[in-house]
Amino acid sequence: MTMPEMLSILETALYVDDLDRAAAFYEGVMGLPVPHADDRMRAYDVKKRSVLLLFLRGGTTTPVRTDSGLIPPHDASGQIHMAFAIAPDQLEPWRAHLTANGVVIGGTSDWKRGGHSLYFRDPDGNMLEVATTPGLWEGF
Repeated sequence: MTMPEMLSILETALYVDDLDRAAAFYEGVMGLPVPHADDRMRAYDVKKRSVLLLFLRGGTTTPVRTDSGLIPPHDASGQIHMAFAIAPDQLEPWRAHLTANGVVIGGTSDWKRGGHSLYFRDPDGNMLEVATTPGLWEGF
């Protein structure tokens, strides 16, 4: 049997303790538009390529019935990691923007393939990264 083709990652989910505080960060500091918001989650459009979902931690531990069907329970704890791809010429503007907004750069990496990463945390302690592409992973 032939493996079907994988297109891309559609959604990435982070779980947060304070949805309003997280929304202020992802909308205000990260500049992400919100196509959907309710009392248990926010959905953010990431350049029409993927969706970042923020769920209130513990708020998705029971099934949710919608007009479209049933969403099974899911949740996570601890500090999760995700990376945003940026163009090489955007590394320094991102560094300046984050610093100006009081976000501490917790680390940097200069990758063998030529990419560069800045690491920082959101208000819930999730490790975020902006990484220049190409140059981080083969093919990216």
